[in-house]
Amino acid sequence: MTDDERTLWNIVAQGLEETGDYRVIRKLQPVERYAEPDGEPTALGLILDTETTGLDAQADEVIELGMVLFEYSPVSGRIYRVVDTFDELRDPARPIPPEITSMTHITDDMVRGRAIDAAAVEAFVARAAVIIAHNAAFDRPFVEKQWSVFATKPWGCSMTQVHWRDEGIATQKQELIALFLDFFYDAHRAENDCRALLHILASPLPKSGQPALKPLLGHAMADDANVWAIGAPFDAKDALKARGYRWSTGSGGDPKAWHVTVMADELDAEMAFLESIYGRDDIHKVQVERMSPLNRFSART
Repeated sequence: MTDDERTLWNIVAQGLEETGDYRVIRKLQPVERYAEPDGEPTALGLILDTETTGLDAQADEVIELGMVLFEYSPVSGRIYRVVDTFDELRDPARPIPPEITSMTHITDDMVRGRAIDAAAVEAFVARAAVIIAHNAAFDRPFVEKQWSVFATKPWGCSMTQVHWRDEGIATQKQELIALFLDFFYDAHRAENDCRALLHILASPLPKSGQPALKPLLGHAMADDANVWAIGAPFDAKDALKARGYRWSTGSGGDPKAWHVTVMADELDAEMAFLESIYGRDDIHKVQVERMSPLNRFSART
C-alpha cells in the first residue's frame, strides 16, 4: 500500500468513527517506543510466549520461543520502549501435529534441525526483573523443563492477574482483549503474541485509566494463594462462577474442584465468603496453597 492509499484509508476510517456508528479495528504495527523517559526509576521486563506441539508440558515440546525485553517504570507501570527481541524455532524431534501446524503455520520443514541456544536464552532472560506471559501457568512449565534460568525469576500472568472484568472487558482471551482495545494482530506466532501483549499492557485501562501493566505488577510481585473449594455444594456453582472460580477437572494432579487465585491480603475475605457457602462445620474442606512470585505457575509446586 502506498502512502497516498494509506492516507486515504485513514481519512475513511476517521470518517466512519466520527459517525458514532462504527469502530475501526486497526492491525498492530510493531512499536519500538511507547513513551519518553520521565525521570522515574526503570527496570527491564520480559514478555514470553511459546508455541508447542500440544498442551501437556511433560509430554509435549516447545517449537517456538518468543521473548520481548522492554523498559518500564515499576512505580507507574508506564512502558517506555522495546529493548531487545528473541524469536527462535526448535525441532521437537517428532512430527508437529496437523492441528498445531494449522493454527501456527509452523511446519516440520521450518523446524527441521533447528535448536535454541541455551546460553543465548540464559543471557537474554538474565536481564529481566520479571517475566510476564498470558497464561503463565501454561508457558512456565514448558520453558522451565527446557531452560533452568526460567526457574530463577518472578513470574506474572496477564490473563489472571489483571481484573479485566472490573475494567469492563468481559474476557481473558488475549486476541479478544486486543479487539476491545481497537487493534488486531497475526496471532499464534510467538513474537507477534509478545508484541501484542506488550501493546495491551502499555494501553490505558478503560475505567481506571492506568496502564494495564500497573495492576499486573502489583499482583505479580506479591504473594498470593490458590484456593480450592473441595467438595463445594453443587447448588453453590453459580455463586462460585460469579466470583471468578474456575472448574478443574483434576488433570495434572490438581484437585477436581472449583478454584480461584487471590492476593494474600484478600485471603481472609475469600475464606469468609466460602464459610457462607460451606458453613462453619465444613469450611475445613477448603485447601489453600500459598504462592510466591518465584514459584507461582511453576510445575515445581
